[in-house]
Amino acid sequence: MGERKHSSGGLPDSLYQGTLDCVHCGLCLSACPTYRVTGQEIASPRGRIYLMRGVAEGRIELGSGLAQESRLCLGCRACETACPAGVGYGALLEATRSVVARERIDWGIFQRIERMVLRQWVPRPRRLHWALSLLRAFQGLKLDRLAARWLPRNLSGALELAPRVPPASSRRRLPAQTPARGERRGCVAFLEGCVMPELFGDVNRASVELLSRQGFEVLVPEAQGCCGALQAHAGDLETAHALASKNAAAFDALDVDAIVVNSAGCGAALRECEGWIGAAGERTASRVRDISEFLDEVGLRGPLGRVSLRLAYDDPCHLIHAQGVAEAPRRLLKAIPGIDLVEHAEASACCGAAGTYNLAQPEMARAVLDRKLDHLLAAAPECVATGNPGCLMQIASGLARRGSAIRVLHPVEILLEACRGASETQR
Repeated sequence: MGERKHSSGGLPDSLYQGTLDCVHCGLCLSACPTYRVTGQEIASPRGRIYLMRGVAEGRIELGSGLAQESRLCLGCRACETACPAGVGYGALLEATRSVVARERIDWGIFQRIERMVLRQWVPRPRRLHWALSLLRAFQGLKLDRLAARWLPRNLSGALELAPRVPPASSRRRLPAQTPARGERRGCVAFLEGCVMPELFGDVNRASVELLSRQGFEVLVPEAQGCCGALQAHAGDLETAHALASKNAAAFDALDVDAIVVNSAGCGAALRECEGWIGAAGERTASRVRDISEFLDEVGLRGPLGRVSLRLAYDDPCHLIHAQGVAEAPRRLLKAIPGIDLVEHAEASACCGAAGTYNLAQPEMARAVLDRKLDHLLAAAPECVATGNPGCLMQIASGLARRGSAIRVLHPVEILLEACRGASETQR
């Protein structure tokens, strides 16, 4: 039996009870990207919670109003960091989107395609590999640019945002086991992910090499898979929870010091899987660490080579707000000789990627991104570092649109360059 619905509103009791934690103080307003763009109360966390509560109590109709506002929210969870009452807004948003999806409210062509892709393609490695191989062929023939002219805005936007798909040689899966180099310090499991091996395979290999160089044996269980974050954000909690159960079973079987993740969104999903699937996810959730967090905890071993670079670090939302990791990546990057880490305004603000948000809400996503780009360009770095695939693609796409030559890298790529540099110097 499903969870009991509250009153005549059709929302679960747990969602309604969660809305009661909000004291409507308004401290979340200035942290909310959509409120900053619109200036409208309803487009703020406080306004959306009021709408959720009104629907649950039967005072407001379960209809387009709730559907539109739940979809307009980026789900960045900056409001959680700002909230003095500890409101679990992320869970409220996902539950609301689940109700909206279940009732098919304002269910258009984009929602149908999104659900099909997130259920049938993204969690299935062979299908995803085939689809991206096809996209690579389109890119090589420049057919993606031609197709973008004829596709609906949401779908053409996907082609514009997509990075160049790497060749098959760069999209090979990671080995099941990579030994530690030098004195062994421990053993970790590594989440390979779904999008990361296909679009950022070099980042995955850099992560494993970096961990190995730091003295850790790295295990990559074959039974792992998609983390379920994108599905949860889209309101498909059934699929998200099934994927979480699969990963919990895969990682629980391993005797490791930590489960290391290099994607902020994936890390947040695994860290919260106990809330999704109960006790079955407890052991997995308790052992998850972002790679920057883990390396900061254990400490970098050995000298680091010089990397002369003016660098800006941009916080992925699901790392700083959902996982509470802010200083660890900065400490690691500052430890590299030659790095000039420059601050930029609103580094912890959302870039507008937010899973599939930049496809579903392109206008708002661009408005949020433009504010981010203005701050980054004002700081004038040579490179931007950020630890989430969506952020990497969104910021790189925006900088290219502005005609900027600023590079966008994952922090592990810079850290590995420093480790390799030290090795070369010692030879």
